[in-house]
Amino acid sequence: MNKETNELMALVFEKEQRQCIPVDDKTNLMISIFLCVGLVISYLPQHYRIIANKTSEGFSAWFLLLGVVSSTSSFLNIILLQWDSIMCCKSLTTGACFEGLMGIVQIGLQWCMFCLVFILFLLYFPENKKRQIHEPTLYLDLPNKIEAPLSAEWKVSLVVAATCIGHLSISFFISVLLLIFVGGPEHWQTNYWAGFLGVLSMVLASLQYFPQIYKTWKSKTVGALSIPMMMLQTPGTVLFVYSLVVRPGTNWTAWLTYMVTGILQGTLLTLCITWHFRNKRLGIRDIDTSQTAEEEEEEEPLLRS
Repeated sequence: MNKETNELMALVFEKEQRQCIPVDDKTNLMISIFLCVGLVISYLPQHYRIIANKTSEGFSAWFLLLGVVSSTSSFLNIILLQWDSIMCCKSLTTGACFEGLMGIVQIGLQWCMFCLVFILFLLYFPENKKRQIHEPTLYLDLPNKIEAPLSAEWKVSLVVAATCIGHLSISFFISVLLLIFVGGPEHWQTNYWAGFLGVLSMVLASLQYFPQIYKTWKSKTVGALSIPMMMLQTPGTVLFVYSLVVRPGTNWTAWLTYMVTGILQGTLLTLCITWHFRNKRLGIRDIDTSQTAEEEEEEEPLLRS
């Protein structure tokens, strides 16, 4: 009996030691660092385009909803799956800990950058589309006294924002409870919850680009979408997926999301390039900034007075 107990304890101790062995894969580390830097750089054209043009016209709120919820689920998924790597940082050097957590850093940066796009979408939502247009009335002074109701498009955007915040709060709360009271991914409850988040992320990522592709196809304009961003991200997805596939402690639920997303993003990129050159040939601008210019001209006399 004592012999069996000692063997069992030895196996457990050996497993714990295996989990805390440093990764020590310099090639994969360099690829991961390159991808992290490239990821941040690739999003800068999109952030700049929205801010510089002071409009987020052309974005689909449903595209952003699916993207935020998908990236949030994927971020929590890899945190749960690599919880042992996080705990091993107590016994590893700073460099070894950083190398072991590069998968979490990559997906965390992806989540932050995409959430910033959504925040800019709300901040720079076209003012002329936030409220419904007044219907003609017999009383000319009535529209000046009664504020027009919110437009359906702006209402959808506000509901999308509330949904994203709600999903983040609930998913984070459940994940923390499981880690505190149940444990890491070696316990079936935590592993199942991580798997659910991964599958949810995969499904939403598979559907994410369809609303945006439809909106871009219907409007026949690029809008505030950044072609340079997509040209950087689409080929980078191949390296990104590879770095996650070889990362210890992950499974297909962590990287399949990004493979599907890359294929759909390539489709949107092709569509945007097509409309860009078509509209350029016809003398049509990608973004209609006339409304923004009119609003600034109206504000100038008020500021002077």
